[in-house]
Amino acid sequence: MTDVLRRGRASLAFSFFAQGATFALLVTRIPAIQDRYGVSDGLLPVFLAAVPILAGVGSVTTEQLVKRIRPSRLLRWSQPVVLLALLGVGAGGEMAELGAALAVFGLAVGALDASMNMLGVSLQRTYGRSIMLSFHAAYSLGGIVGASLAWAGAHWHLALWVSYLPVVAVLLPAALVGSRWYVDGEPAAVAGCVDGSADGSADVSVAGSVDGSVDGQGAREDGGGVVFTLLLPLCMVMAFAYIGDSTVSNWSAKYLQDTLGSSEQLATVPYNVYMVTTLLGRTIGDFGVRRFGAVTVVRLGTLVAALGFLVVAGAPGAWVGMLGFTLLGLGLCVLVPQTFAAAGRLFAGASDAAIARLNIFNYVGFLVGSPLVGALGDAWSYRGAMLVPMALVLVTLVYAKSFAAQPDRYGGGHERPRTADVGRGSNGL
Repeated sequence: MTDVLRRGRASLAFSFFAQGATFALLVTRIPAIQDRYGVSDGLLPVFLAAVPILAGVGSVTTEQLVKRIRPSRLLRWSQPVVLLALLGVGAGGEMAELGAALAVFGLAVGALDASMNMLGVSLQRTYGRSIMLSFHAAYSLGGIVGASLAWAGAHWHLALWVSYLPVVAVLLPAALVGSRWYVDGEPAAVAGCVDGSADGSADVSVAGSVDGSVDGQGAREDGGGVVFTLLLPLCMVMAFAYIGDSTVSNWSAKYLQDTLGSSEQLATVPYNVYMVTTLLGRTIGDFGVRRFGAVTVVRLGTLVAALGFLVVAGAPGAWVGMLGFTLLGLGLCVLVPQTFAAAGRLFAGASDAAIARLNIFNYVGFLVGSPLVGALGDAWSYRGAMLVPMALVLVTLVYAKSFAAQPDRYGGGHERPRTADVGRGSNGL
């Protein structure tokens, strides 16, 4: 059983990594995409807004699909579609082809994001301890790798399809092979497999859930449904966290160069630093949750992120500004993974539906963040504009109790009682 869970965790982490690399390859080459298709500056925001809107539609659709199809199966087929859509963006030549490729990308990425986090929450519950941040750390690592590959493609003036094809050729078959070991299902089902088999049949039973068969249905039933008023605080935290994230990704370079007077070369550094500190924070974040609990980690992350925005807004020069963006990476990185995990705990019997709805606010924050800061910067000042996402992120402190693990706090004195200790004695878990 521990081997099944270990393989499931590794394969899901690879899925997060692949998605991080794929998304970075798309967003970091937007200027090249614009040049290839002749998209005007006025039309570009329409294309960019369409992707998160359609991703929200994909997430809503996923909520309905998981009533009949296991998340592992949705993830298995949505990830290749996303990769092929990326290749389509690089290989097309007409505006209509770009629109079609981005539409497919958006719809599939909504299903992909939702199903990945469904599996992550389910697997964390089965482990009985916090591992959700490690999956998002893999996403951050993929983002760093994807952005580096995009830089290499731009540096060597490679055609988009030439940059994308090797990546897709490697990630697509690897994702398909890895999908054989996805584990979905509730801990009761896994415990039942452990309790009822001393002769190896446990592996057979869990493998049945891995390949997507719905032979028990009880593991996927929504216990009491999702009460949206209870989910709403987490939705707000998710949206505000992504407003902060999109502020960094869209405005850090412009802010450093135009407001803090840095060179063009130095202006490219803050986002890279932000990604690296996000990876670092998520890598060690699970240990903090196990030791101190999710509420403490979320509160600390919120305060560090708010301090980051305050330092950025008041920075006298570029290097202090980069310190602020570094703090932002360390603070914001814990909020999104812990928000998904909190939704899974709050609606243990209907976690898939809760995560699909919560995932929509990922895209809401992405849509709102960039134009909000831009409008405030033009009408007021970019220093002042940085205080607005700071204030929104601080709202998380009001809702921090929503992250409390009511039936099951993980590790370090917070661990819930389990029917079967599936992870004990395994160095890799």
